[in-house]
Amino acid sequence: MAIKNKELNQMDTAQLESKLKELKKELMKINTQKSTGSNPENPGRIKQIKKTIAKILTILKIKSSKEVKSNKT
Repeated sequence: MAIKNKELNQMDTAQLESKLKELKKELMKINTQKSTGSNPENPGRIKQIKKTIAKILTILKIKSSKEVKSNKT
């Protein structure tokens, strides 16, 4: 299940960081399965998780830059 950008933008920073930790754990689990030679149940999920992690990191970066700009003015 892919998370839409709209849903990610509505989350606050704490929720995004917790979701990021959760996705990284899941990715690590899938990569471990892959490295041990067993097939993960959904190999396409790896690409989906990586993209979602990138989206979350981008949103966090944008939010932090907005906070810095608002503190300067």
